[in-house]
Amino acid sequence: MNIRILCIGKMKETYWREASKEYEKRLSKYCSLTIIELKEDSSLEKEGEDILKRLKEDDFVIALDMKGQQLTSEGLARRIESLAIEGKSKLVLVIGGSDGLSQEVLWRANLQISFSKLTFPHQMIRIFLLEQLYRSFKIIKGETYHK
Repeated sequence: MNIRILCIGKMKETYWREASKEYEKRLSKYCSLTIIELKEDSSLEKEGEDILKRLKEDDFVIALDMKGQQLTSEGLARRIESLAIEGKSKLVLVIGGSDGLSQEVLWRANLQISFSKLTFPHQMIRIFLLEQLYRSFKIIKGETYHK
């Protein structure tokens, strides 16, 4: 599976970058992963335009949004597995900046998910997402993973 993560903003702190690199290394066993950091803008619409121009018609897009569906780890794993079975091998996950995602990006998304009703920094959400992707592949493969 080819997974792209589109994120608004860069990882500034070393500890976030190190955590990201660790999960990228772990995920390399299961998928092709690309993380694209997009420029933060004062306009949500401009950020949305930048995201939308990077999406292809055959991409399955998952937007991370506080109002999205909350899944269990097993539920996310089942969803990823079913996408692979359906032949949808291009998965794009989108993380907005501090103001979230534009309505146009949310409309384009095939699925909107939320990790929590709480608000977290987008750098932390990226690490949560990478960890959950890794956990999903471990579940799909029937491999053990600590709880």
